[in-house]
This record gives sequence, C-alpha cells and structure tokens, in this order.
Amino acid sequence: MREGQQTWRFARKPVIVGSAAVGGPFEASHPLSDDFDTLHGDTWLGQDSWEQAEKVLLEEAANKAVEKAGLTNDKIQFFLAGDLLNQIISASFAARTLSVPYLGLFGACSTTTEALALASLLVDSQSAEYVLAATCSHNGSAEKQFRYPTEYGSQKPPTAQWTVTGAGAAVVAGQGSGPRVTSATIGRVVDMGISDPFNMGGAMAPAALSTIEAHFRDRRLPFDYYDLVVTGDLGRVGHSILSELLPRHQIAIPLERYVDCGVLIYGDDPAVQAGGSGAACCAVVTYGHLLNRMRAGELRRILVVATGALLSPLSYQQGESIPCIAHAVSIEAE
Repeated sequence: MREGQQTWRFARKPVIVGSAAVGGPFEASHPLSDDFDTLHGDTWLGQDSWEQAEKVLLEEAANKAVEKAGLTNDKIQFFLAGDLLNQIISASFAARTLSVPYLGLFGACSTTTEALALASLLVDSQSAEYVLAATCSHNGSAEKQFRYPTEYGSQKPPTAQWTVTGAGAAVVAGQGSGPRVTSATIGRVVDMGISDPFNMGGAMAPAALSTIEAHFRDRRLPFDYYDLVVTGDLGRVGHSILSELLPRHQIAIPLERYVDCGVLIYGDDPAVQAGGSGAACCAVVTYGHLLNRMRAGELRRILVVATGALLSPLSYQQGESIPCIAHAVSIEAE
C-alpha cells in the first residue's frame, strides 16, 4: 500500500531468500573481499571485451543468488536488472542467457534499489512469488563510455570516483527465511546544475537528501529507527556534503549511523580518490556485506538509498547538467 506521497509499505514483507556478490581483482584486494561470493583474478574473465566480461559478472551473480535461494531459474517469474551501458546491454544479454521473463531498468547507480523496490512490489501484490533483482558495472566499460578509456591514462581530479567491477543480485520471495523488505521510497529527479562528470558525489548528494527526507516524512519514523542509513555511491565527497545537509534540514539521523557504499568498499585507498561508484557499488555492498551483517545479527534495520546520475555521453557532450535520483528501500531482520 502507498504511505504518504512517495512510499510503498509492503504488507507481506517480501523476503530476500538469496543474494550474491561477484567482484574483480581490485575489489579482491580491499576491505570487503570476504563478503563476495566470487572474486576474479583479472578484469577480462576470459572474454574478448570488457562489455562481455560485465555480462558474465551479472550472469554469475544472478545464478549464484538463485542457487543460494535453493531454486532454479525456471522458478523465477521475473528478472529485473539494469546497468550503465548504452541500451543496458549487459542486463539484456544476461537475460538472454538466463531465459527468465525480463524487465530492463535504467536508474544508473540507483538501479540496485529501483530493482529491489519493484521486485518487492511484484511480490507484495502477489503478482509473482519469486523475482530476481540485479545490476552490474565494470570499470573498463564504464570509463570508456562516460569518460576516457582506462588505457588512455588521463589524469583525474580528486572528486573522481572508481567504478566498481562487479555484480550483485537478490531473489525476493513471498515467503521463506531471510531479511525482509518492509518499504520503498521512490525518489524525485533533482538537478542542482552540476555538469562535471568527475563530481558525481556532489551532483547526487541533494537527491539522496530529498529521498531520505521523503522516507522519514512518509513513514513517520523516528530518525534513530535504523541501525544504518546507507547511501549508494556518493563517495567521500558526497558523503561529506550529505552529512552537512542532513542536520540543516532537521533530519537528525545520528551521523555515526550514516555510511556510504562508495566509502566502505575501498576503505582509505588513495588510488580511488573520492571512493567507489558504479551500478555494482551499492549492489555488492548491500547483497554481500550488509546482508551478511544482518544474517549474523549485527544489524536489524537498514535503509539503503542508492543514488544515480542520469546523464549520458550525449547529454554531457551537449553541455547539459546532470539530473540525479535516489531510491530508498528499508530492509529488516526477521
């Protein structure tokens, strides 16, 4: 049912019965490596291009999530997925392999929670019993499309972030054992006039603020309700900005309970400059690290707010500013 203006509250509390995170060699050398189901030793994965490798990452995460749910692909009613590449080719080509009814999504780096929110809505409305939600990104393919090919070796500013090579997937079900999705808040597009593709954190932070504000307003929850409020990939720059904006807007979330996936995934590594990004950033941290902590009893309630910059190479080349969005999903332990 709808609660307030922008939020769905799920009466059935759909269950995440299986989840998986797959990563590349760079992710393997950083703090959350133990939370991945599979880590690859090279970025090519035996393929002829990074785009083909990205598709394989998504296939692996999807298959592993279904396997961990104790299911087979023929039991999945819908596959909801997206990525960063033109015409979401990684998701569409993976859907061809998985042979599951498919709905392609594009929310840029907010696709993780967009897919999870819609999967939960399908299950809650009894339109499906099992839905697979997933997304992916690849450092080589994303950098080539949106900025400069990695092999070009261009100098990046300190605000730039490192696109995660990986994929995350979750199976959402009407019943079973696991963390439950209790609500989702759908964000509005926010554009503060930033046009620099090397400053995604600064561009997306206001969108995260808008959605967080809407979520607590619609749900009428105390600001300390969640053990963690987690943004998707604002990185260090966006995390700092949002940390300043929240109290200014009377959103009294304890700042020690606010973390960002783009900061968590690579820790303090200066090589990534402002932190991690990419559609896989929130996906692998949520479906790996955060859900593992929930299953271990360390966390009971989390609000995941994945952020997305809705630009394209074409819009950037035409001098357009960057529209941004954020979607929030609340996940609670049984």
